[in-house]
Amino acid sequence: MTDLYENPMGLMGFEFIEFASPVPNVLEPVFQIMGFTKVAHHRSKNVSLYRQGAINIILNNEPNSEASYFAAEHGPSVCGMAFRVKDSQLAYKRALELGAQPVEIGTGPMELRLPAIKGIGGAPLYLIDRFGEGTSIYDIDFVFIDGIDRHPKGAGLQFIDHLTHNVYRGRMAYWANFYEKLFNFRELRYFDIKGEYTGLTSKAMTAPDGMIRIPLNEESSKGAGQIEEFLMKFNGEGIQHVAFFTENLIDTWDRLKALGMRFMTPPPDTYYEMLEGRLPNHGEPEHELKARGILLDGNSEGGSQRLLLQIFSETLMGPVFFEFIQRKGDDGFGEGNFKALFESIERDQVRRGVLTAD
Repeated sequence: MTDLYENPMGLMGFEFIEFASPVPNVLEPVFQIMGFTKVAHHRSKNVSLYRQGAINIILNNEPNSEASYFAAEHGPSVCGMAFRVKDSQLAYKRALELGAQPVEIGTGPMELRLPAIKGIGGAPLYLIDRFGEGTSIYDIDFVFIDGIDRHPKGAGLQFIDHLTHNVYRGRMAYWANFYEKLFNFRELRYFDIKGEYTGLTSKAMTAPDGMIRIPLNEESSKGAGQIEEFLMKFNGEGIQHVAFFTENLIDTWDRLKALGMRFMTPPPDTYYEMLEGRLPNHGEPEHELKARGILLDGNSEGGSQRLLLQIFSETLMGPVFFEFIQRKGDDGFGEGNFKALFESIERDQVRRGVLTAD
């Protein structure tokens, strides 16, 4: 049994996320309102590289490719993701020995052959060890656009914080074992959120490098809740949302809003009225958070001030949306906000006379 803290695959964070759409010019506007810039194009394929901070996004418009087949089945979506590893060939060999299914990527002329295995929803999970400046896969496979900053700051998004998977009921254990067995992930958080009619169970997995986080969500009720709705609209399991990290969410929100970002409906006023009671002496500017609909979670007991700020976009690609997150010592996923939102909505209903308090 591998020790929980060992990193047998040499993981070193996310390298890129790959997107595809069955319809052209659907994803480009989404990247634009998130502050990403197209910085390069592939030497031989209809593939583009978008960047912001240390985030690499691959837009794959190549016909008759793995990406195009995935998009035809699932619509505009994340059709692949890549982990950085110290040695891709050793990591790939180990993954296959442990039962991973290989995926053939990069078999055309003038391009690298990228080791990949079958991941969530059948999407390729790439293993990349060429990421040094000047020797990366982008320097080899892509041509950078003249006059464009190769590392634009954009709206202040810095790196990929986590990629949340929605899976069929009963499949959470399968995918948890997939990441545990192949990559030595461990469970970071587990929570069961129950509403009046539906609910969801979430198991947040984290890699031994501490930089790759993957929450797994499944429906916990028999009804057609939010996870079940995603699976129906997406036509299978897949990445429900991508979370990007920023050091200043208030400033990033302002920048995103100026670019045209559409955020989810903000919580009712009661959510912010309850903040001080839920997180006493949190020290965050409540009026600034409320004006933007930013959520606050964490633990402020005993002056520890482990906080997390987060906000979500509307669904921008079918049922897929994005999260923007700022961590101040809290390594969770905002699970406290789920309960707080349920309670604040109920309090608002009592105030309006919809519910009668006992």
